[in-house]
Amino acid sequence: MAGEDDWIELKFRLADGTDIGPSKYNQSMTVSSLKEKLISQWPKDKENTPKTVNDMKLINAGKILENNRTLAESRLPVCELPGMVITMHVVLRLPTLDKKSEKLQNDPPMKNRCVCTIL
Repeated sequence: MAGEDDWIELKFRLADGTDIGPSKYNQSMTVSSLKEKLISQWPKDKENTPKTVNDMKLINAGKILENNRTLAESRLPVCELPGMVITMHVVLRLPTLDKKSEKLQNDPPMKNRCVCTIL
């Protein structure tokens, strides 16, 4: 049976200041699994909605959490007090639509560069 110490209470702050949660999650859960749960709980009234775990980043105490690590490995005990709800910030990085080719791009287009030649 899992002990009370195996669970962590989290809420997620979106860019517009609204929150998802708080809910309890097992510390053995990976960040990628947590993101999948978060996508399923995403508010339907939001304009931008992530489709995959790579469309979002979770930030805890200024640290971007890696998808392959567990919550226990990602915790920063210095910033937490026992019994507190931990707030993680959610940053979306949605792919952009290239208007010329109608294809999705993951990276923003490169800007024109200035070139200087010395003769």
